[in-house]
Amino acid sequence: MKIKFRLIYIAMIAGGLTLFNSCDDYLDRKPLSGPSDENYFNNEDELMLVVNGLYSSMTYHPTDDVPQNLTLDCATDISWDRNTSALQSIGRGDYDSNNGYILNIWRDSYRTIGKCNFVLDNMNKLQGQVDEAKLKRYAAEARFVRAFTYQLLVDFFGAVPLMNKGLSLAEAQIPRSPKKDIVDFVLTELAAAAADLPLSYSGADVGRATKGAALAIRARAALNDKRWEEAIASSKAVMDAKTYSLHPNFEELFQYGGENSKEIIFAFQYLRLQNTKTHSATRNFLSRNAQGTSNKIPSQALVDAYLCKDGLEIDKSPLFNPQKPFENRDPRLGFTVALPGSRHFGFQFETHKDSTKCWDYNYSSSVPKRIDNQDALNAYATFSGYLWKKYVDFKDKEFTMQSELNVTQSRFAEVLLIYAEAKIEANQIDATVYDAINQVRQRPSVEMPAIPAGKSQGELRNIVRKERLYELANEGFRLADLRRWGLADKFMNNSFMGRIPKGILSNAPKIDADGLVDYSQVANRAQMRVIEVRKFNKDRDYLWPIPNIEMETNKALEQNPGY
Repeated sequence: MKIKFRLIYIAMIAGGLTLFNSCDDYLDRKPLSGPSDENYFNNEDELMLVVNGLYSSMTYHPTDDVPQNLTLDCATDISWDRNTSALQSIGRGDYDSNNGYILNIWRDSYRTIGKCNFVLDNMNKLQGQVDEAKLKRYAAEARFVRAFTYQLLVDFFGAVPLMNKGLSLAEAQIPRSPKKDIVDFVLTELAAAAADLPLSYSGADVGRATKGAALAIRARAALNDKRWEEAIASSKAVMDAKTYSLHPNFEELFQYGGENSKEIIFAFQYLRLQNTKTHSATRNFLSRNAQGTSNKIPSQALVDAYLCKDGLEIDKSPLFNPQKPFENRDPRLGFTVALPGSRHFGFQFETHKDSTKCWDYNYSSSVPKRIDNQDALNAYATFSGYLWKKYVDFKDKEFTMQSELNVTQSRFAEVLLIYAEAKIEANQIDATVYDAINQVRQRPSVEMPAIPAGKSQGELRNIVRKERLYELANEGFRLADLRRWGLADKFMNNSFMGRIPKGILSNAPKIDADGLVDYSQVANRAQMRVIEVRKFNKDRDYLWPIPNIEMETNKALEQNPGY
């Protein structure tokens, strides 16, 4: 039976905890409903409810009711948002400081930070009433959520305002703190939180932040800021704790069957009961035959980037057959992407435009039926010919807009790859680097060839970067990765391509050392679908703009270059 941390979502908490507390006489009055610093906290139950609300607050859905990390890859080379939207504009490179997607992330982040500050500013009222260890744990949870949020903000915007306590309106004009100071704060807070958080929970508490979660996010923050030694130390601490291990079934890891896996370090918790908290990732990722909208889709380049089973790229492997392009490939390709010709969500998934009929297997008689193939006929079927499979589970068949499938924010495979990349960049290459990469490559159900010893730093750098793509696609890491590596301008100044609508590529594209897929030598390239022409300004787009409304209301802010 599935165990879920049953987060409490209370309207008065969501509405009552704000970033600023006014000093005006009128606004100083106690609210008729909702908490204030005068009447909270009175007991442990109130503290628990508000801390639970922090977890609710951090589950951002900036567009289409989809968790933030499951939308972020649409701002990169590997995914696309079909909607004419603010997210699509980011991927296209023609956005500005009025972009609604960016504003949603900024606004939701600072709301969460404000709620964390409220908890930390007021929980001392319970000194002597609540067990000291319990108080430390609640404080550590609030510090974790706040640091987690700042880690995202600094990745997106660089320098941002640092608020580690509740502010009055008189204090609201606050400038950006240097990026270094923000990262220092995140690393310090997560180290402190880790000291007071348990290794694990049981029962209804499963899903709360743990010591491993704090250390894993700390390792990520250090990696993204190129603090290799800190990244090595924090990721190694997670590894040495022996609390986590790789899930043997990669596909199941992103379905209900994998929610309680020992690989999951921290996940957003969802619960359909009384419509507590759900999301619509299933609807956005699904095929038209399965009543999905197919509006967040992977690229042809992502499909072609995956290796063959011998560990070679498709332009170098004798195993690659252009006539059967999905055979003999890294199994993670088929676990991550719904491929033409596969069985997906109870239907034959086929996007060749001449395949006007397909099989529907959703019958108790076990005899499939032929139906009109909406994945070939519908004008809004997947434009690339592919769909995402991660976070699509048949158990959501009747609830495609109300999925309660938890969405992972940190897992052990990422920690192993953080450790490997940081060690490589620090030029501390030893057997543990190979072991970390090979654990990920050789988990049961994947079983790709091990990386042999003797590689140069440059070779290992390219290997671990590509491994992050194969392992973490559609989990929201690609944007930070490309920015950290200084490769965003290389990968994003290209057209977003889909399959040939009525055929397949005649020969393999060329793939360079960084993993860039080049179709210029493909004989029938002209038949590929050009979905979008993208631009990336290397002097501007490595950071997002501070939202214009924030610049207007907080005159102490300075805008990022180019906006």
